[in-house]
Amino acid sequence: MKIGIDGRAAKWYRGTGIGTYTYQLINCLNNIDNINNYMLFIPKSFTNDICLKKNFTVNTIPPQSKTSFWEEINIPNKIKHNKIELYHVPQNGVGLPMEKKCKFVATLHDVIPYKMPETVSERYLKIFSNYIPKIVPKCDGIITVSNFSKNDIMKTFDFPEDKIYVTHLASENIYRPLDKNISKYIAKRYYSITEDYILYVGGFSPRKNILGLIESFNKFISSYKKPIKLVIAGAKGKSYDAYKERTDTLNMSDKVIFPGFISMEHLPYIYNAAKLFVYPSFYEGFGLPPIEAMACGIPVITSNTTSLPEVAGDGALLVNPEDRDELCESMLKVLSDENQKNKLISSGIKRAAQLSWGKTAKDTISIYNKILGKKISF
Repeated sequence: MKIGIDGRAAKWYRGTGIGTYTYQLINCLNNIDNINNYMLFIPKSFTNDICLKKNFTVNTIPPQSKTSFWEEINIPNKIKHNKIELYHVPQNGVGLPMEKKCKFVATLHDVIPYKMPETVSERYLKIFSNYIPKIVPKCDGIITVSNFSKNDIMKTFDFPEDKIYVTHLASENIYRPLDKNISKYIAKRYYSITEDYILYVGGFSPRKNILGLIESFNKFISSYKKPIKLVIAGAKGKSYDAYKERTDTLNMSDKVIFPGFISMEHLPYIYNAAKLFVYPSFYEGFGLPPIEAMACGIPVITSNTTSLPEVAGDGALLVNPEDRDELCESMLKVLSDENQKNKLISSGIKRAAQLSWGKTAKDTISIYNKILGKKISF
């Protein structure tokens, strides 16, 4: 097969769910596939990140020029029919050419702009609303990241069920149990975090329910008598001011830390130094951070809604994200009950180990084969 992949997200959007997915898909395809030929549409500097084999060629993309990833990625790459049989766009189909010269596959991670339009940026909402309804009918197959998202896509676009394929995501190898003393040193040295803490990692969108987490933590510290902080890590989006204002109103400015975006170099240590990871999101197509925390051996509390029960399995304590009291009580239970905490750590490590990027890549090759009518599988 001759496969083209839009790999721009692997370089320009690294550190996000979509960027991680694109990077690991290319990385694992490169590791396991010596048969098929791949053309990557990607910045030339990407070859410094992965040593590509001979069956991978790079069609160099100029450096990013626009301030928004979604504006830049919306410019389609130029596809030549004689070089590619199937073209795969991993970033929700954004950037898929309107002119069809080969089979098209898009990875559509979720339909959040349709379900919760108020929680995405105006720029992304405009691109998604204008282009995705035109892109989806052109696709010969859609890959998504959970059965929950598959059902959402079927209902939203009336797309055939047998042309939607699920490949779960996974934690990267850097997320694993690490020395606690070194992890605490990194937290202190680079982020001035000196006490025990409960951790959240992710976006600042309102759908992440950070206000609910802050309010639940406020209830929690009135009952939990040991010193502890809440660390809310991630790039400070436009909702940050509302979160900071809420902590001030609740007189918790000294108890809630916003360290900003944490580099991949440090993030495994920040997970490992945490006492508990909490991810009370209202809506997820998959939700990588809970799996990353589980892989690090940290007890996890997450939501009982959308894809999160499917993703977490029995590796996390599931709660109603709308119920502040339930979240507070769950945090108290995990941090006060050693048996409960150890049970979550053990089941979380097992659940994270069940998911692998290698399997994601193998399943993706099988999908390519099916769409092209080939019989070779991995």
